[in-house]
Amino acid sequence: MAAQGFRHLVLAILVLAFEASLFTGVVSIYVRPPPRQTLFFHHKDQDSASPQQVHISLVGQDKMRISWITENSSPATVKYGTSPGVYDNSADGTTSSYHYVLYKSGEIHDVVVGPLKPNTVYYYRCGRDSAQERSFKTPPAQLPIKFAIVGDLGQTGWTNSTLQHVAKSNYDMLLLPGDLSYADLDQPLWDSFGRMVEPLASQRPWMVTQGNHEIEKLPIIHSTKFTSYNARWRMPFEESGSNSNLYYSFDAAGVHVVMLGSYTDFDQNSDQYKWLEADLNKVDRGKTPWIVVLIHAPWYNTNTAHQGEVESEGMRKAMEGLIHRARVDVVFAGHVHAYERFTRVSNGKFDNCGPVHITIGDGGNREGLASRFMNPQPAISVFREASFGHGQLEVVNATHAQWTWHRNDDDKPIASDSIWLRSLTSDTSCKL
Repeated sequence: MAAQGFRHLVLAILVLAFEASLFTGVVSIYVRPPPRQTLFFHHKDQDSASPQQVHISLVGQDKMRISWITENSSPATVKYGTSPGVYDNSADGTTSSYHYVLYKSGEIHDVVVGPLKPNTVYYYRCGRDSAQERSFKTPPAQLPIKFAIVGDLGQTGWTNSTLQHVAKSNYDMLLLPGDLSYADLDQPLWDSFGRMVEPLASQRPWMVTQGNHEIEKLPIIHSTKFTSYNARWRMPFEESGSNSNLYYSFDAAGVHVVMLGSYTDFDQNSDQYKWLEADLNKVDRGKTPWIVVLIHAPWYNTNTAHQGEVESEGMRKAMEGLIHRARVDVVFAGHVHAYERFTRVSNGKFDNCGPVHITIGDGGNREGLASRFMNPQPAISVFREASFGHGQLEVVNATHAQWTWHRNDDDKPIASDSIWLRSLTSDTSCKL
């Protein structure tokens, strides 16, 4: 109990330092509803070498990264195959750990397996002597493909509701535009988050980007940003020519997905800008007719929350031209804890060849909903609602995709907002 009390005291001091470092002198003009209690998920297996917090992510066209944590040393080995209990293949990977002030992580294991067949269920075991068999399904190589999309998850009762809805959606891959665990310095909450999402994240690839709650930088005490995020959620940035885990891209079926970093440099002289320009220029729209971009801080937002932030306005001014010229179809964002869908837009107004912007930062975070919207509702904002939920993007073929948003309040999986999208490559008026 004394150790726990000391940890809480240290955490309180860190939180005060953290909040002081974020203060900008701007008073928020919106009031959140009362926050929901943060849940904590404990490790159920008493074996310190037992794999926990297992999650998978796509690597290239035919490989998968399997990541997990053990409390003590254990080999970074995965055995896998296409039949239960029969493992024809084995792969070894790397093990790392990190320190954050007084916290030391467990052993973080990363193993890349493959080549793998598309649209196939694989059975696997993590570690040399692991007794638990898990399984995952690879995405299809061709359209159709279904993405589950949700931002600002956290780990509350609302988060559980969101994940239960997602689990029923029969999705191929989950995309998360930032703000994962809401650990906010309290490192054991990263472990709790990993345990919470494991039932889903160990079965389908989860592709994520960072938000402001992943920064976790403390003046003097811990000056490095994204320490926990980069150590725990390694994404395939090298494969797309990026030099940072904070931004990368990948192809899935006929969709090119770009994950951008709202909280790293994005001006025209930055590495991220130059990488994005080169990445978009390489896309063959004959093979990948759809382009989807994910950011954390939304470029378009009629909620009173998070107005005037440089990560939103500055990034839009720097990068919107690249996005428009590339004929990006949809831009998803988080950060604002509500749902909002815009029409096709560019430079602040309707543009038939611009992307649809969708804010989906309503996964279930502990801070509550951002319930105040600006009135009157601007013409470019089509649908907006402050409710927790998740979205599904089903790309049916080269020309059409269906987007649906599902509110958590619905006991049944009924779409609260739905729209059919046409790819910009199939619109002759948008040909470059």
